[in-house]
Amino acid sequence: MTMTKEERVLRVINGEDVDYLPSQITFSDRTRDKEISEALGLGGADELEGYLENHICITLSYHDKPLFFRNDREEMARLKELGFCGPHWDAKRVYDAWGMGIEVGSDGFFACFHPLQKKAGPEVAQFMPPDVNTDCLYQDVEEAVANYNAPDITRDRIFEEMISDNEEKSGDFLVMPSGYFGIYERAYALMGFQEYMMNMTLKPKAVHELLEKITEYKIEYAKKVVEMGFKVAHHGDDLGTQVGTFFSQENFEEFVLPYIKRAWQPYNDAGIPIIMHSCGCLTDFIPDLLEIGLKVLEPVQPCMNLPYIKKEYGKDLVFWGGIATQDKLPFGTPEEVKEMARETIRILGKDGGHIIGPSQEIMNDVPIENVKALVETIVEERQTVLGR
Repeated sequence: MTMTKEERVLRVINGEDVDYLPSQITFSDRTRDKEISEALGLGGADELEGYLENHICITLSYHDKPLFFRNDREEMARLKELGFCGPHWDAKRVYDAWGMGIEVGSDGFFACFHPLQKKAGPEVAQFMPPDVNTDCLYQDVEEAVANYNAPDITRDRIFEEMISDNEEKSGDFLVMPSGYFGIYERAYALMGFQEYMMNMTLKPKAVHELLEKITEYKIEYAKKVVEMGFKVAHHGDDLGTQVGTFFSQENFEEFVLPYIKRAWQPYNDAGIPIIMHSCGCLTDFIPDLLEIGLKVLEPVQPCMNLPYIKKEYGKDLVFWGGIATQDKLPFGTPEEVKEMARETIRILGKDGGHIIGPSQEIMNDVPIENVKALVETIVEERQTVLGR
């Protein structure tokens, strides 16, 4: 049977037969597509998605685009004119519509400025996008949170690229609306990670107030995703380290779970499968997340004990990722990469339920030869693992 890429992913999510398992490889720096394409011997960057056998197109609102395209000065200048970001090139930052500073030049997301931390100098306010209440930059955390507002989700043009991607790329790809930097992540990015963790105990009222404001935004975002006709939903909150979760079960149930549940309600009401991004070992939280609607976990990482989670949750959960990016992919030989990728695909892909991919975005330290080895192994294994 012949399937579109969109159909293949949706059938995996729904537990239906497919001709072969879908896959997805994403690079951490979106401005490197041309360079990577040339290194792979391709005719241009437009051929990269096909070479990588990618099945999913991640689409972004203008509130989220600075996270991914912080290194693209031309695009950041365009978004600045539209009022969705504030580039501060001398400080190597781009401020997004939330007031969070994103480090320019970093290989991956790095929040380098936290607007509710009361550490802004007088020069910062001039670079803030118009939705940011700059009074918050100079106030103690409780007052700053009280006066803070999430970006205006009703502004014109926020979703124009999401709408066009969904219309033009659906079928060729499963178009997924980005939900990275979800609720708890966004809260600590605004407050500062250490401050957020301390304030759960010292100033829980301020933490809950901030989470409430972010969640209300996310609920409205979810309604827009449903209204625009997307076939899947996405949410991102890193809940784990390499050895366990960031939170106790008690703190998870107070400061995380109820807010995510509310943000997911529009998706559940519409019957849209939910994909969640979370790095690290969050195995302890899987039952709770399944209960509130989780369908796909992305990106599964080896620290979660892949054979265990496949056996324990493989009937209820689709695993996206799993191929280790922290040792063999950047530092191993191509043959070692192939062996590692083959083993992972055979564990997670047995009887389906797997979107093949690395356990994280591919960073700049991964040799092109190892990227080639990974793609070759995916093509070799994606049917075999299904017994075909």
